[in-house]
Amino acid sequence: MKLLNIKNLSIVYKTIEGNIQAVDKVSLSIDDGEILGIVGESGCGKTTLIKGLMGLLPYNGKITEGEIYFMDKNLLSLSKEEMRQKRWNDISMITQSAMNSLNPVYSVGWQIVEAIQAHKVVSKEEAYKTVEKLFELVGIEKGRINDYPHQYSGGMKQRAIIAMALALNPKLIIADEPTTALDVVVQSQILEKINILLNNYNGSMILVTHDISVIAQTCTMIAVMYGGKIVEYGAVNQILKHPNHPYTMGLKNAFPSITGEKRQLISIPGAPPNLLNDLDGCRFKDRCPFAIEKCFVEQPKKNNVSNGFFYCHRENESEMLRDQAKKQETWLEDIVKEVSI
Repeated sequence: MKLLNIKNLSIVYKTIEGNIQAVDKVSLSIDDGEILGIVGESGCGKTTLIKGLMGLLPYNGKITEGEIYFMDKNLLSLSKEEMRQKRWNDISMITQSAMNSLNPVYSVGWQIVEAIQAHKVVSKEEAYKTVEKLFELVGIEKGRINDYPHQYSGGMKQRAIIAMALALNPKLIIADEPTTALDVVVQSQILEKINILLNNYNGSMILVTHDISVIAQTCTMIAVMYGGKIVEYGAVNQILKHPNHPYTMGLKNAFPSITGEKRQLISIPGAPPNLLNDLDGCRFKDRCPFAIEKCFVEQPKKNNVSNGFFYCHRENESEMLRDQAKKQETWLEDIVKEVSI
């Protein structure tokens, strides 16, 4: 039995101009002890997907299709109160901005104690002892428990949020861009700490990010998201070495490697699609240097590969496309535009 199984999930945002298809028939699963990374540019649907999973969509967001099974229970069948009990107990969240997640007028320790007591019948003394243990795990001195958020550095605040996420021993942690606001040294320390804690707790995690290097350092599986869809999924090592979807190839080319040979970074020209009306064919068609006529009129089919899948009309040409994708001239904007016409 999968810990989490998402089936054909679709989410729209209602706007004055019409419905925006932010998530379109997404299917994903995660096992016990697995770390799944969801990567993609801003606006691709990553955060909307996890907010739908957590039942935290804004007022104009609506799940229109699909099922979300967690520990064999459909979360979409739960009442608001039942879902509230699931949060923190079974599924917790590490948010992107730690400062926005901590109340500036309460001490950090008290905020974690409050979260514990909201879901568990324990005394204040027991809750504070739990916080002391959590602070030790994440590398914060217990003497800082009664300090306020403004007295913490950025890295400490992020560690405090991680401690809060671990407070009730959840089966699944969702981390939404947990290191974006941190410098690279603190980022590395936080990612290392998350890995250690997950190993100790035998927990599972969904890590949402736009940074492939974070996925490579932390995750076992990766889902590449573009235009509200999962375009490629599989084992991290396999996909980062041998990507099959042109968008994944483009993302890989845009990130530097400190271990590989020196090379010029290649950016993907253009902008993500308008999910209000640009829904025909492949979502990546207007930016893809390998787009053919079929890409503009027909949704690509699912192609199964070892431990994963990808969606592309040129499924039998991956090796050749990878070689071409390494060249700067392949991604020149004028060439892409010409292919798109």
